[in-house]
Amino acid sequence: MKLKNKLIKEAQKIMSKEDVAHDLSHALRVLNNAEVISSIEGGDIEIIIPAALFHDIVIYPKNDPRSPLASTESSNIVEKILIKLKYPKEKISLVKQAIIEHSYSKGIKSNMLESQILQDADRLECTGAIAIMRSFSSTGQMKRKFYCADDPFCDRRKPNTSESTLDFVYSRLLTMKFNTCTATKLAKARIKFIRIFLKQLREEISTPKRLNNLSELQ
Repeated sequence: MKLKNKLIKEAQKIMSKEDVAHDLSHALRVLNNAEVISSIEGGDIEIIIPAALFHDIVIYPKNDPRSPLASTESSNIVEKILIKLKYPKEKISLVKQAIIEHSYSKGIKSNMLESQILQDADRLECTGAIAIMRSFSSTGQMKRKFYCADDPFCDRRKPNTSESTLDFVYSRLLTMKFNTCTATKLAKARIKFIRIFLKQLREEISTPKRLNNLSELQ
């Protein structure tokens, strides 16, 4: 699709190169997720593609007070891009709507299928191995702790996303809800991997057991 390639080239010019959790690679993964979901669930691909590629044109750290404005600001920028590319005018407003509604923090339950697919495609980035990488990348940017030393795995308290990245894992990555059956199925294996990661991490940061000999490590 020639138009898709043009959109990707535009995204290459303006996507963040500083925030690796929300860079062009993230946008392309979200696009791939969205296309996979759309191939089963339906939806207008001419709305889904630009919405997926440009949903994070504007991004602020999650602890920045401007963060709630990011999706609206992104939608305003994408409008100018699509007008320049002579995109179908009747679809530009729907692309903007999908971008505004995709934001997890806004908690919007959209009735538009394309918005639901973009939400799911982006939320899949909050599951699995890539979610762990992105979460700890954002932690450095936010200057947040890896984990709470007193209770790393929230065994005796409720997770607090501002407390540590592991709290974020428990409150967000393991509780992610999806709109479509396709995304729900895709997420299952990814969530299973997060639980494996947590099990290994618990073993590594727990009080080490005394070894009698090196053969116990084999």
